[in-house]
Amino acid sequence: MIWPLSLYIGLRYTRAKKRNHFISFITLFSILGITLGVLVLITVLSVMNGFDEQIKNKVFQMVPSVTVTDVANNLSGDTNLLSQIRRLPNVKAVEPYVSGQGILREGNTNSPVYLMGITPNYPKTIVALQDKLIAGSFADLTPGSFNIILGETAASQLGAMIGDKVLLLTPQLNWSLAGVMPRLKRFTVAGIFHAGAGFGYDDGLALVDIQDAQTLYQMPGKWSGFQMQLTHPYQFESVETQLYPLLPASAQINSWASQYGSFFRAIAMEKTMMFFILLLIIMIAIFNLVSMQVMLVNEKSSDIAILRTLGASSGTIMRIFLVQGTIIGAMGTLLGVALGIALALNVTPVVNAIQNIFGVQFISADIYFLDYLPSKLIWSDVIRIVSVTFGLCFLATLYPAYRASKVNPAEALRYE
Repeated sequence: MIWPLSLYIGLRYTRAKKRNHFISFITLFSILGITLGVLVLITVLSVMNGFDEQIKNKVFQMVPSVTVTDVANNLSGDTNLLSQIRRLPNVKAVEPYVSGQGILREGNTNSPVYLMGITPNYPKTIVALQDKLIAGSFADLTPGSFNIILGETAASQLGAMIGDKVLLLTPQLNWSLAGVMPRLKRFTVAGIFHAGAGFGYDDGLALVDIQDAQTLYQMPGKWSGFQMQLTHPYQFESVETQLYPLLPASAQINSWASQYGSFFRAIAMEKTMMFFILLLIIMIAIFNLVSMQVMLVNEKSSDIAILRTLGASSGTIMRIFLVQGTIIGAMGTLLGVALGIALALNVTPVVNAIQNIFGVQFISADIYFLDYLPSKLIWSDVIRIVSVTFGLCFLATLYPAYRASKVNPAEALRYE
């Protein structure tokens, strides 16, 4: 009968107090503070999860999982090497490429570019450029056509449209009676793509057929390297280990992690730090809970003394206030979880509606890779937030409950 008695009295103490409305006011704000803290914590972590997922999806679509290069140009056009690599576990696609620096010129306008000679399968299997075309077709990149596909920004800077001619200057030199001249070639614009902000492709990448690039850079039968997409991008280390015995000693292997790994680690660190920073909101509410219970113990000292004289043990008194404080913490936590889940699942349309009403843009694709506020609710985060919040609320009730159990009945009833 001890726990039912403690539970019954603890539940009564959570209701409004007629004699002291100030304690009721602090109780209400303790519940609201815990609710607000849990609500904000769930929403912010969900938004950060959404950013992490969307950015990773964009990166894995546009950045090869593994890139093999060779500064000594010892990677000859050996199709047997590609066949061996394709048979490796977790390898989804492998395509060779030829690359080099150049300057595109149209009229009096120059635009530096990174020129890549690619195979017909490259835009479909290695990167998602096939879906990024806004004009033209990759099918027009045929050997000997000397067609070129530009990023939207580069095309805009040059004022180039489909069918226009652009002049490409390369660092390689031609020796003639007129002197030393840079090698140049006129290309026809066959397509324009828009890869999106954050990758630098729209203003710094130009694509041609791989054989045209070999002719331009005088690399007959050779590759600058090859790029790979993996079934599971996070298993790149095991693939790298299997690649080394197949490649010449001068070859270098790089993965998406070398380019964007520090960025993703920063996001993970930011999420962890945000969790602890926002936890301070809950801590403030819990301090209110502690002060409210201390005042409640002082107000109920005569009730405690009467219970003690009727035979209630100090443990029973302690459990009464543990129940009362825990119930208040549970109410705030559950209410915050319900509102936090509802907001996390609908934060994107809510933010879009606010942007439309006030005519502002909170998220810029030039900085965040995205132009909207994504959200992804992870239930493990919700469980962690509930566990930490409920645990802190329980710990906050220990001191007031212990203080209540030490009330001296004779001292408390002296002036009654």
